[in-house]
Amino acid sequence: MPPFPPSVVSSTLETAGAQPADATLDSIGTPLLWAMLLGAVALLLVLDFLITRRPHRVTMREAVAWSAFYIALPLAFGGYVWSAHGSQRGLEYYSGYLVEKSLSVDNLFVFMLLLASFAVPAELQQRVLLFGIVGALVLRGAFIAAGAAALAAFDWVFLLFGAILVATGVKVLRDARSGADHAFDADRMRAVRWLRRLFPVTDDYEGPRMLSRVDGRRALTPLAVVVVAVLATDVVFAVDSVPAVYGITGDPFLVFATNAFALLGLRSLYFVLQGALDKLVHLGFGLSAILLFIGAKLVLHWAHLTWPVVPEIPTPASLVVIIGILAVTTVTSLRAVRRRETVGAG
Repeated sequence: MPPFPPSVVSSTLETAGAQPADATLDSIGTPLLWAMLLGAVALLLVLDFLITRRPHRVTMREAVAWSAFYIALPLAFGGYVWSAHGSQRGLEYYSGYLVEKSLSVDNLFVFMLLLASFAVPAELQQRVLLFGIVGALVLRGAFIAAGAAALAAFDWVFLLFGAILVATGVKVLRDARSGADHAFDADRMRAVRWLRRLFPVTDDYEGPRMLSRVDGRRALTPLAVVVVAVLATDVVFAVDSVPAVYGITGDPFLVFATNAFALLGLRSLYFVLQGALDKLVHLGFGLSAILLFIGAKLVLHWAHLTWPVVPEIPTPASLVVIIGILAVTTVTSLRAVRRRETVGAG
């Protein structure tokens, strides 16, 4: 569900006697733009479901082609935002998209562990990922709408979002230092345990089917269980990612657009990076730095609204910092892996 248009939220708040924060919901999202964006997202999802209707093993050529498409599409959309609505909105969009894409790469680690834990056949993996993407879009749409309304009504929500990101950044840093940043046991997930208690589960996958029968009783296939597990992780991802992009832009339309474009490319990106993800050994440190930086940016924004003398971090500086952190993380990760391989070979 997409966020409400700013005019609707503002009028509702004014009727209730709340005072909206300054320009928090100053959005470029006209009804026509919302209709076009949601229509494009729906069309791409339908196309993905048609592609995965017949289970098949994804080749690297297919994955690279779709990944290139899903990178070119948001970049082109950013060009439209820049030309039609100015450089400031363009920078906000590109910065937000870069943050969401970075967080989505980390999410791929969890997806990879989930699929391995449930021994999902290669030909069914993209169908599981697609269900996860749909669930994430719905959840983030709801979170974005709630966040937009809250930010319009109360300035202290910026402080709350900042605190969430700082706490998450500290946790990610602690996990990265301990080497447990991607430790995972699917059987310990509450959603999985709850589902197994309620329904019998078949031993084997039955293609793309989620329902089967055991001794005349309706039962779930392992595919249904892994889909529920992916959807459960989507909730956690939404709690981190929505405040993060709100730290870059207060425009709900751009927040939803960056989330949608980052998520739509996950299915193909998973198969492209499947062998390379293990080489990003310092990704946890980089994401921790990004989350801490954006958390501090949100806290400073709240302080600026309360005491105008407090400076803010401009969007161009945010983009430079985020790109710099990702570049350093990638370089140090590759060097660490090369050093480890050299020592192992010696």
